[in-house]
Amino acid sequence: MPPRRRFGLISAATAALAAAGVPGCGWLPREPVAPMPVRRFASACGDPATTLLVLLPGRGMTLGELEREGFVAAVRAQQLAVDLVLVDAHLAYYKKQTVVQRLHDDVIARARAEGYRQVWLAGISLGGLGALIYADEHPQDVAGTLLLAPYLGEPEATGEVAAAGGLLRWRAPVGPLPDTAFDRRLWRSLQARLRPGRTGDSPVFLAYGLQDRLSPSHALLAAALPPGHVLTAAGGHDWDPWLGLWQRLLASAPLPRCAA
Repeated sequence: MPPRRRFGLISAATAALAAAGVPGCGWLPREPVAPMPVRRFASACGDPATTLLVLLPGRGMTLGELEREGFVAAVRAQQLAVDLVLVDAHLAYYKKQTVVQRLHDDVIARARAEGYRQVWLAGISLGGLGALIYADEHPQDVAGTLLLAPYLGEPEATGEVAAAGGLLRWRAPVGPLPDTAFDRRLWRSLQARLRPGRTGDSPVFLAYGLQDRLSPSHALLAAALPPGHVLTAAGGHDWDPWLGLWQRLLASAPLPRCAA
């Protein structure tokens, strides 16, 4: 059975993402393909890893850029006992509303079949949105989520949540919402996931630049997370400061390490 499409991705968000100025050179239109292309990198530990870290790129990013900007080397430098997969989940998968299905069928289900016991999702900007959507639709698949400057929707929805006194005090809408309200569905999902007293939910870690144009939404999410799960640095929505924040995310998350 194909995964549910509760978010009605993502026509209303496309214009806002274009305005966000996300870095990356892969701007030429591309069609989604199946299976979704990936690049795999084995753990630096030498022994077979039982944890997989899946990294989703931002809008316009290529997998080669993620490598060149140091995101793969950072995982190896941390001596993490994890295998890494870079997933070419570009914007067309979101437009076609197939990003969750392709991630499930081509990456996560395959990882389970190969014997991985844990899968962590990570995402940059648009990729952070994708990671959250996947974790909401398939919570049993995700051991934890690492968000780097995630796109969380339009300023109108962010302002509504802020005016209510924050995510945990916001009165989330009940019942079905139109596809154009995908960001309110996202905030509603996050509220349910992060409500105090909830048990069994996988942890969420957030990192962002304080001068990021998306930082108002990041700050709202940060206020609902444990203090140790939030990392900030000077900088905007760009490669600098992302690599340093990525290194700190990897150091902070409870990912397995190489044996001494």
